[in-house]
Amino acid sequence: MTTERYREIAVYFLRLGSLGFGGPVALVGQMERELVLERQWLSREEMREAVALCQTMPGPLAIQVGIYLAYLRGGQAGAWIGGWCFILPNFLIVTALAALYVAFNGLPWMTAVFYGVSPAVIGLILHSTWRLSKLGMEDRMQWAIAGAAFLVTVILQAEVAVIFLLAGALGIALYGTALRGRTPPAAVAPLAAGKLLLFFLKAGSLTFGSGLVIVPFLEKGLVQETGWLDERQFLVAVAIGMVSPGPVVITATFVGYLVAGFLGATAATIGIFLPSFLMVLIVAPLLIRHRTNANVRGFVKGAYAAAIGTIAGACVLLGKMAIGDWLTALVAAGTLFVLFRWKISNPMVMAAAAIIGAIGFHFLQPAWVFVK
Repeated sequence: MTTERYREIAVYFLRLGSLGFGGPVALVGQMERELVLERQWLSREEMREAVALCQTMPGPLAIQVGIYLAYLRGGQAGAWIGGWCFILPNFLIVTALAALYVAFNGLPWMTAVFYGVSPAVIGLILHSTWRLSKLGMEDRMQWAIAGAAFLVTVILQAEVAVIFLLAGALGIALYGTALRGRTPPAAVAPLAAGKLLLFFLKAGSLTFGSGLVIVPFLEKGLVQETGWLDERQFLVAVAIGMVSPGPVVITATFVGYLVAGFLGATAATIGIFLPSFLMVLIVAPLLIRHRTNANVRGFVKGAYAAAIGTIAGACVLLGKMAIGDWLTALVAAGTLFVLFRWKISNPMVMAAAAIIGAIGFHFLQPAWVFVK
């Protein structure tokens, strides 16, 4: 690989990490639009494989897809360069916000921004889910799998890892050859940082699906079990992950800073993202080697359909937190309308939503924002 290719990978993912808003599905949709349609770094089939593969592994979806696409473009070195360039801008932004939060004992304006941005995020996710469905949903059976995954996600109020494995197995049966006779504080900061690293390594290794659905796991561990944060601090941490660019699970960086300063932020960030690098770089070469195998392709089609359904289900779950009155419902619907009607960048949509949220919050003072 040439140095020029590594440079273009670094520049692209630094830009995506700085300006990519809207959570995992919006980010994946943006990568699909820019890298498949505009830059033509990869084919539609490779993009479909990337989403399906990453959705079947634990860890945040957006960063895994980014690492995988960087791997396709620049090999092992390209994957490490692209992945950490994707993370770096958001790490710096969130660390700075965490420092301000600690210095000023909380930032009340974050609640107002969160009020407007959250429903806009719902619109971004729905629009991106539609784009992803156009990319890889080809027949009624895939839609049936997606519908089943959607219902399970909504009913159980969580993503279930076995859904993707079962959907992949069904995909092999439907599209492969398996059934046709063929085989297939400063003094304690280091100690606290170590605990944070272990906790977020576990979170990144054992939780399936998007960063949006990793939130309940984090709430249980950070608030209920360890007591590192109270409910209000956790809500602010989630808000930071949603309003900042890049992967939503950058929430880990904010949490790490609150617990153990910059060292804690660094440890938490490494912990939440490192498993994604290892998973993708171990599995990606195997997928590329066997991508033409009918059973592998069938598994990918089934898992991709499950991904569409579970992401849509996660959107419903998140909507319960983000939409609580007529204004937030209007922001969500307006975001969808704008995205379908005009080609407007995600940062512009988020900025408009933040302004509407700040103004609306001032006049409405919605109590439900504080209690969720």
